[in-house]
Amino acid sequence: MTNKPKIIVLDDDPTGSQTVHSCLLLMHWDVDTLRIGLQDNSPIFFVLTNTRSLPPESAASITKEVCHNLKIALKAEGIEDFLVVSRSDSTLRGHYPIETDAIAQELGPFDAHFLVPAFFEGGRITRDSVHYLIVDGVPTPVHETEFARDSVFGYHHSYLPKYVEEKTQGRISAETVERFLLANIRAGSLERLLKLSNNQCVVVDGETQADLNSFAVDVLTAASQGKRFLFRSAASILTALAALPPQPIAAENMAEYVRGGKPGAVIVGSHVKKTTQQLESLLQVEGTWGIEVNVSRLLDDQVDQSATLLTEILESARAAHDAGKTPVVYTSRQELTFKDVKTRLEFGTKVSGLLMDIVQGLPSDIGFLISKGGITSNDVLSTGLSLTSARLLGQILAGCSMVLTPSDHPQFPNLPVVLFPGNVGNADALGTIYRRLTKTALSKKS
Repeated sequence: MTNKPKIIVLDDDPTGSQTVHSCLLLMHWDVDTLRIGLQDNSPIFFVLTNTRSLPPESAASITKEVCHNLKIALKAEGIEDFLVVSRSDSTLRGHYPIETDAIAQELGPFDAHFLVPAFFEGGRITRDSVHYLIVDGVPTPVHETEFARDSVFGYHHSYLPKYVEEKTQGRISAETVERFLLANIRAGSLERLLKLSNNQCVVVDGETQADLNSFAVDVLTAASQGKRFLFRSAASILTALAALPPQPIAAENMAEYVRGGKPGAVIVGSHVKKTTQQLESLLQVEGTWGIEVNVSRLLDDQVDQSATLLTEILESARAAHDAGKTPVVYTSRQELTFKDVKTRLEFGTKVSGLLMDIVQGLPSDIGFLISKGGITSNDVLSTGLSLTSARLLGQILAGCSMVLTPSDHPQFPNLPVVLFPGNVGNADALGTIYRRLTKTALSKKS
């Protein structure tokens, strides 16, 4: 087969790289930064658009802007073979079809766009075109989970053709959606892939990584024969398309990256139930120091509330660090109610702003940083650490990536940062990651 097409991922929160390694995550999308991604040796790179935290109009305009600049960058680099992936949530939350429409408008025409929401590390599988979340070993159709009741991205169908019909408001009817079932994928899909045209909507099953690996081989073969494909997916198809060897340092040995074996810091923004369980479990682990951020104080419009809160938290974080402990800064857990979605998103921006001020005020000699929550993680990279790009080291736990800041970072050079999505991992997952990163420190004491 000829050269593999470059895989360009527009990620709506920074956790889509949770199954790959050794590639670049770009926080900016000007032409020069995109060219850095295109020139990189890795077959895949990610542009972190963070659109899931934005209203639909902004999501569309940012996606168009990225694609417009991408067109220029691709031409400048002389790259004609590429696949575009709109990476979104494995529980079907996000701006679909807004983002795929915007990509098709700027970079099309495409022969097909594929919905591939399977994410095996997180227990998300698709069978007979129905998308499931495995809860305590039981496959549950996603429309029956809390995610389908999301106040911004709710939906009523786990059967993907119906989901497409619902989200496109009937523009793409369920009957016209092509279905690639497990039996088709396992028997080989190349012939069917070569027949697709006119941006046909296709939904793809997947029960194991092997299913998507064989599908990806057929997709890449079809692409090398001139077919142009667009994906709307979760992370597992990316593993298959990139086909990378194992990561350089195994997950359980990632303490090797910790700066000077020092204690780190943890920032927890996500407030889904799973995060709260993980936080409670982490705070039981020796060496952690919990610091609650009472976000309801930000509802008060006085500017000084935010400033006072920031000072208090940074003083506590410094005290924890000086005592050789890891400060765990977390937003208060009670769910606040708002009069409408716009107000909710605006308040979210305010909370995130405070969290990023906290990141910027952390002691500059922390050994590591763990960021919990997808949107929080994006903000930590782009705002808290003001990065243009970061190198993905790999996963410290299934579904949880670790990146390294550049060695010339003015405040936190070579800092390992864990990006931990809100809805991933068991109740002890946050504690497990903390223990892995503090392993060297613990073994010195024992």
